[in-house]
Amino acid sequence: MSICAIQDLQGYYRLHAHLYDATRWSFLFGRQDVLRQAVAAMGRDAMRDVRILEVGCGTGRNLVSLAKLFPRARITGLDLCAPMLRRAVVKAVRSRTARIRLVQAPYGLEAMPQESCDLVLFSYALSMFNPGLEQALDTARQHLRPGGRVAVVDFRRTGVGLFQRWMALNHVRMDDHILPVLRERFAPEREEIRLAYAGLWEYCLFLGRKV
Repeated sequence: MSICAIQDLQGYYRLHAHLYDATRWSFLFGRQDVLRQAVAAMGRDAMRDVRILEVGCGTGRNLVSLAKLFPRARITGLDLCAPMLRRAVVKAVRSRTARIRLVQAPYGLEAMPQESCDLVLFSYALSMFNPGLEQALDTARQHLRPGGRVAVVDFRRTGVGLFQRWMALNHVRMDDHILPVLRERFAPEREEIRLAYAGLWEYCLFLGRKV
């Protein structure tokens, strides 16, 4: 992701941080489902001392859910935006777990040791890596242990040009570009495409393994 893109996103979420949790429930669908699918895929390993990274953790909603679903996991949440992370800190404190670590930084190789993660989560993050999608997923491959998993929920596409242009103004790309890149880099274990608002847009859930 370029410096300009990083600065644009930081500015965008600086304005939206205080509204994020109150508004995103109405269109960021499938977030809890992809977490449950990851738990099911990992089986007994989900109860062990696994290491999880969420890229673009925002206000920390998923981090708290991950801490409940993976009771012994060490969880790292990474995000660009300090106002979003401040809200994540509050959630982590309220959850009363010391297993959540928060990092403000762009996603790169230095974010985690190589082959240290059992699960890397992207929840409505990859559609905002414009450019940088391929690089982000290559980095995730390097952070995952052999056999580790990537879990993704994100926008897929829309057939409504006006809506697509509106989402582009909000830094979101919606032209079915994410799934092909995921399939090239990970062995698919589960893949779903769902409709939102009677087909105004599609979103996808993907669970894949590093082989």
